[in-house]
Amino acid sequence: MAPKDKQSPSETPEGERIAKVLSRAGIASRREAERLIELGEVKVNGKTITSPALNVTAKDKITVRGEPVGQPEPPRLWLYYKPEGLVTSASDEKGRDTVFDHLPEDMPRVMSVGRLDLNSEGLLLLTNDGELKRRLELPSTGWLRKYRVRVKGNPTDPDLDPLRKGVTIEGERFQPMDVKLDRHQGANAWLTVGIREGKNREIRRAMAHVGLTVNRLIRTSYGPFRLNEMKPGEVEEVKPRILRDQLGLTEEGEPRPKRSAPKADPKPAPKAGRSTDDPAKSARKTLKPGEGLKTLSETWKKATRPPARSGDDRPPADRGKPARGTGPRPGPRPKGPRQG
Repeated sequence: MAPKDKQSPSETPEGERIAKVLSRAGIASRREAERLIELGEVKVNGKTITSPALNVTAKDKITVRGEPVGQPEPPRLWLYYKPEGLVTSASDEKGRDTVFDHLPEDMPRVMSVGRLDLNSEGLLLLTNDGELKRRLELPSTGWLRKYRVRVKGNPTDPDLDPLRKGVTIEGERFQPMDVKLDRHQGANAWLTVGIREGKNREIRRAMAHVGLTVNRLIRTSYGPFRLNEMKPGEVEEVKPRILRDQLGLTEEGEPRPKRSAPKADPKPAPKAGRSTDDPAKSARKTLKPGEGLKTLSETWKKATRPPARSGDDRPPADRGKPARGTGPRPGPRPKGPRQG
């Protein structure tokens, strides 16, 4: 029986997954793009696809609901001061105004990074890149989000300790918060709150758990990005260089590869003044208590001991004379006035 031919390993398909391409083009998040594909609203080269398990390249023609999809632009990020009363979604089933209804007309198609409640205001990040949106929303990013919170009541600092330790509300665990009591203002108090999870209505629910009602909530920062002096409704784009530096991106918008630590030299260079000819001699010996000081003292005595003299080794002119300090001592000085 003839032996079977060995099969060659399957090659990695060219291009990127269709859902990722749609996400990078700002059409939708990757998960939403997969839903569009499953609904049959995406075509590749004129053929409807129903599975996201497809790689595409720049040569492929992609349409979504009949509209052609262009090549993805470099990732961009905007800071937006969301006013109170706007919904953070592309459309609202109740017909309420959304964030995207109030953006400047010259802005490209963008998506929000996370959400802010209808009655909340402050910093909202917007991006044209679905992969960047996904990356900024990942819990592993761990960015601190800070809020200025006004609550009804006059809480004391100990009243807020449960929030600093973490609370469980209706079986849902809330991670410890950074809570600072800033000041009291009439019947209200202002707090600064920092969280890292961003669960649905997290701060409002946590405050209610300790008997406080939030009547104003302003997000002031999201990781390294800050609201600063922006006014409600204003939009500012983050400079590409700052965006790359803060997120560790290349100029193409891809994450920078992590640099591996340099390998340690298996044979470290010997220290100056220490011989390595005999490794056995250079090995450290375990000394008994006091032995190290004794050894050091003996070494110092040897180094400072004067050399032994053999015979009269004085200069020739002094030879034959009594050695200094060996002759008779002079007598007492005679009394009387000193001469001269």
